[in-house]
Amino acid sequence: MHARTSDYVNNASLASQQSELAQRIGRLATVDGPQPSAIAGLTLIRASSPSQPLPSLYEPSLCIVVQGRKRAVLADEAYVYDALNYLVVSVTLPVIGQIIDASPEVPYLCLRIGIDTRLIGELLLQIGPTQASRSTGDRALFVARTSAPLLDAVLRLARLLDRPRDAAVLAPLVLREIHYLVLVGELGQRLKDVCVVDSQAQRVGRAIGLLRTRYAESLRIDDLAAAAHMSVSSLHHRFKAITAFSPVQFQKQLRLHEARRLMLTEGVEAAVAAHRVGYESPSQFSREYRRLFGAPPRREIATMLDTSAPAS
Repeated sequence: MHARTSDYVNNASLASQQSELAQRIGRLATVDGPQPSAIAGLTLIRASSPSQPLPSLYEPSLCIVVQGRKRAVLADEAYVYDALNYLVVSVTLPVIGQIIDASPEVPYLCLRIGIDTRLIGELLLQIGPTQASRSTGDRALFVARTSAPLLDAVLRLARLLDRPRDAAVLAPLVLREIHYLVLVGELGQRLKDVCVVDSQAQRVGRAIGLLRTRYAESLRIDDLAAAAHMSVSSLHHRFKAITAFSPVQFQKQLRLHEARRLMLTEGVEAAVAAHRVGYESPSQFSREYRRLFGAPPRREIATMLDTSAPAS
């Protein structure tokens, strides 16, 4: 009986915390789409209706849903996260995101916290050597169960949004606590792998960084492997294990997303955008753009502008 009573109290406490989080974030995020907050590294996201699948670049982050549900698809693998499960993205990844549970009365609400790799490194030094958890895969995208301590820390961070003077001092401490709780959580080993100096996962991260800064160039795989201090075969194997893409496929995704950004936010014509991101053939660009985004560049951008649909 005592155990059942304890479980009831814990569940009631979690429900109360989630309710308060939803009230606070709903009050601050008043329009659909991602919105920066007064706390550096913290973004608030709201959606009042389900969305179509939307290709996006996910940056290293923790995505903690307050209300509703969302699906992230990496290659052919689907990850669903909600108020009970949070999403971790440990390296930049091209993902198809879709909000699957939202309404004007009960909108989708999410807190996105940018992962601070420097902070992870500091925590690893402080924690010291730990026994590696059982391998649960290599992907840099994963869903973990939201624990009571993590939810408590996230709620305290949200409360600081109403106290800017306190937030300047306390928010970095709470963010450090959140990073720590994720790092020592059930799937923290994957985050650790990416942040450990000179690990294979970090080397792949180095290759991703090079592709991000030089996406418009014709990079040779040998040069990419040399920059990552890996053999060509090892880079191919580990890169695909972590991102679900080959380096060439990953670069193509980066090019298409950047071209879309140029057209959507800067009004650049499709042919100009294609040339800027490294395409020599406008027809090839149009084919590959349509394959990823579902419509030719001009039509897809016009639809986005007409509906004023924000990327999330």
